[in-house]
Amino acid sequence: MPQPASTDHALGAQTTADLAVATLKGLCIDAIHKANSGHPGMPLGCADMALVLWHHVLKFDPSDLNWPDRDRFILSAGHGSSLHYALLHLFDCGLTVEDLKQFRQLHSRTPGHPERGHTAGIEVTTGPLGQGLCNGVGMALTEAKLRAEFGADLVNHWVYVIAGDGCLMEGVTSEASSLAGHLQLGRLICLYDNNHISIDGNTNITFTEDVAARYRAYGWQVLHAQGTDKQGIWAALTDARADEQHPTLIIVDTVIGRGLPLQGTEKVHGNPPKAEEVAACKRAIGLDPDQFFAVDPSVYEFARAANGERQSARLAWQARVQSSPQGAALIAQLQPDFSKLAEQVAWPRQDLDAQLSTRKGGEKVLQALAPVVPGLLGGSADLGHSTFTEILSGGHVAPGNYAGRNVHWGVREHAMGSICNGIAAHGGLVPLNSTFLVFHDYMRPAVRLASLMNLQNIFVYTHDSIFVGEDGPTHQPIETLQAMRLIPGVVVLRPADLAETCAAWLIAMQRQQAPTILSLTRQNLPELPHINNALTEVARGAYILSPEQGTLELVLLATGSEVHLALQAQKILQNEGMGVRVVSMPSCELFANQEKAYRDAVLPPGSLRLSVEAGSTQGWQRWVGDRGASIGIDTFGASAPDKVLAKFYGFTTENVVTQAKALCHG
Repeated sequence: MPQPASTDHALGAQTTADLAVATLKGLCIDAIHKANSGHPGMPLGCADMALVLWHHVLKFDPSDLNWPDRDRFILSAGHGSSLHYALLHLFDCGLTVEDLKQFRQLHSRTPGHPERGHTAGIEVTTGPLGQGLCNGVGMALTEAKLRAEFGADLVNHWVYVIAGDGCLMEGVTSEASSLAGHLQLGRLICLYDNNHISIDGNTNITFTEDVAARYRAYGWQVLHAQGTDKQGIWAALTDARADEQHPTLIIVDTVIGRGLPLQGTEKVHGNPPKAEEVAACKRAIGLDPDQFFAVDPSVYEFARAANGERQSARLAWQARVQSSPQGAALIAQLQPDFSKLAEQVAWPRQDLDAQLSTRKGGEKVLQALAPVVPGLLGGSADLGHSTFTEILSGGHVAPGNYAGRNVHWGVREHAMGSICNGIAAHGGLVPLNSTFLVFHDYMRPAVRLASLMNLQNIFVYTHDSIFVGEDGPTHQPIETLQAMRLIPGVVVLRPADLAETCAAWLIAMQRQQAPTILSLTRQNLPELPHINNALTEVARGAYILSPEQGTLELVLLATGSEVHLALQAQKILQNEGMGVRVVSMPSCELFANQEKAYRDAVLPPGSLRLSVEAGSTQGWQRWVGDRGASIGIDTFGASAPDKVLAKFYGFTTENVVTQAKALCHG
């Protein structure tokens, strides 16, 4: 919306602005009190800055909250969700008073922490502190990239975050903020709720660093404002927007739980106020203590007066898109359709006697995908020469130059995943982020939240077993595959050759509402003798790679590099007259989702089964059954050449044959 000519006009009549702030606070404490659950401290301390931001700065349209060129607002301090919901109500964004009354109740649109996809107007799911600020970095990077490609006439918005002390204490925000400063993401503005209180008390017991100096060292502009000084907050936001070379941290000095009898203490952080405390707060801020969920008509008028202008701004943008030569390309990138990728991509192939690691196979697939999917964004956590996840012809994003198709994330695995969640949530780019599989532990919060938010974030993990060899147990994932498989909604794919790697990438690209994990080898593997098209076989999660000869006696069930071991064992066993089937299972999750008839055809009920995977055996009982067995590793690894480790841990043809015979004849 057009900005007013003066700050006095910008903030409207002082009494109306004050009443609007008081109303925001009243709605928050009423919702929390009615639920007898919630966090009153943050909303009561941040209401002024939130009102100034939403009423006078934020570009959005309540009639279309998904307008692509809207500003993004993220409440990183997600425990203050009642404030976000009250804002959505006052500005006519779809939430009603009845929704506020159902705060934190089952199936309500106002859950305890903001949830993307659950409530209109919520950009990302926040709660784990610091994640929202990291998501904001990803959104700002996406805006910068799209603006570099399509021009400021079509892409021209900002990202605003409200974060608290806890967000800035979390290490993940240090990683993300460092990168944001390096990349000069000047359209990222973070309002820091500096109330000096954490759950255990005053922050002087744990958090005494000079935050301003730290952020200046990261390359941020740092500004200051007082929490109740609306003009000062407006001036700081204006100054922040004037510097597009640096992200901005606005340190806003606030009082936690302002208006409550115990304001300024940790006791108002997460304790719902009692009836007498609600009444005292309302009297202190000028509201009638006998009215609940009350909104004066003048406040609705104040908040919604510019909604017509907001809608006009969106319609003007749509007209520019329709008239621009690049408009159709922008919309196609914002709303991609990957349903026909199988036919559109020139998938790489290789002969059966060729040897290739699946990480190198992944590199080949990535180069084939890149020209067909212009929004695909590569990158790794300082491991590009090991994970091979770079779009070779795409160049790299650099400070002030955002045209590249790869990102140097640096050694920042934790933030990399969370920033890529922000990229995915923004729309317009498909992020892939990569590191060694063992470092998934640094990224697990981001993977979990990607699934919770239904985001297409592609996690590529290489060096996926003990066969990284001499690096030893610190770099050898044992339990990691099974840990990833436990995350609801995530699909883990461990391909065994180039053909399966192509299929894994196709699945990842077509899962546009969910994250996908690719687990790839360091060591070379031969190409499998596929009976059918691997693109369709792998999509079922598991398939018969090599059928038995004669009567079925045993199913060898394997993933990734161990599929080849199963095939070698099958040859020996079949030469001895045994009926052995080899099943490749690149994805347990996809197989579990197949119809029972297909699952039974691949793994016949009652059949003896032996699983082979270079990782924990936990979880395999589901597939091998009570009569089956598993070859795996339930200890940490060791430092030695990969072939030595394979023999020591039983990943040899001889051991698979021995275990198979023992299972069948024991």
